[in-house]
Amino acid sequence: MSTLLNTLSTAATPVSAPDARPTAPGRQVAFSLLADADPGTLPRILELVAKRGHVPLSLRSDCIGDSLAIEMKVGDLPQPETDHICRCLSQIPMVARVTVTEITADSAALLAAAE
Repeated sequence: MSTLLNTLSTAATPVSAPDARPTAPGRQVAFSLLADADPGTLPRILELVAKRGHVPLSLRSDCIGDSLAIEMKVGDLPQPETDHICRCLSQIPMVARVTVTEITADSAALLAAAE
């Protein structure tokens, strides 16, 4: 028995929808979280970014005892959306602390030099 697999090729150019969310091109923010080391923590955190149409630029999680130290960088987030994500992250039961830092060109150069 054979199966037929259909594939579609789409253009690389994004299509702008009338209800598309606003973006802030070039703006980067870093979310730093301290949370419980629970299997559901990271999916809940990523969901808040993904359902807004963003993919983290970077994500790092370190398990320290029974806690997770999480660093997540996201690009093109306008300030109101950044504030909303921060509030939502703070409401996740496993999350103990959330801080947000805007990454400027100077701080990005310092971070790159440190790595």
